[in-house]
Amino acid sequence: MILVVTPETVLGKSTLDTSYVPRRLMSLGVWVYPRGGLFSKLFWRIVFEKSLARYVIALLPFPLLMIARPDWALGLSQAPLAMFGFVLIIETYVLTVSDRDKRRALATEAEVARVQDLLQVRARSVLARIAAARDMRAGELHLMIEQSGLIRVPQLTFLSVQEGGEDPRFLSLTPAERQDVQDTIFAEGLTEDALQRVNLSQNKLEVSIAFDPAEVSAHARLAAMARARPS
Repeated sequence: MILVVTPETVLGKSTLDTSYVPRRLMSLGVWVYPRGGLFSKLFWRIVFEKSLARYVIALLPFPLLMIARPDWALGLSQAPLAMFGFVLIIETYVLTVSDRDKRRALATEAEVARVQDLLQVRARSVLARIAAARDMRAGELHLMIEQSGLIRVPQLTFLSVQEGGEDPRFLSLTPAERQDVQDTIFAEGLTEDALQRVNLSQNKLEVSIAFDPAEVSAHARLAAMARARPS
């Protein structure tokens, strides 16, 4: 599940206020929620990323057992260690890969190199189009890709374009640009799950790729001008 993070797509624009770029969100515990998405799968997937929500779900069988078997209620209520152990097993062995060697085995060196090369090429391509559309000639753009470390659940990915300089910020993107970012990064040959395996094998869950707008070619700028003209 992908959320392209811009001031237009999240609840509470102030969440994106920053004094530096590239700024991480997910790994720093800063959560953003999709605008108008209370009943969407993406909204609840983000809620599930919060540890408290997972703990509540993991412990849900205990009160259900108390209701189904009232004679067990006293014993279950006096078994906090069992509850703690159950949550620990779910968090450590079911939802995450905590062993470093097992993480390394998730992706081969060749797959890591292939995915990293793909990201560089695709990110620079989409950032060049964004810079050309704004006729940017200086500064710095960053494409930040952040992923959840949880496995065996639908993957969660935040994509954002951030602009450096005197006024660092999360860049506003048009709907077409947001779709272009998503479609370009996760085009054929790269899926969210494949990127997560590579990231976990490298013990990191975010990738930031920088681009200098001065590198945009004259051809790309002309193409952007042509697309901007009313038909």
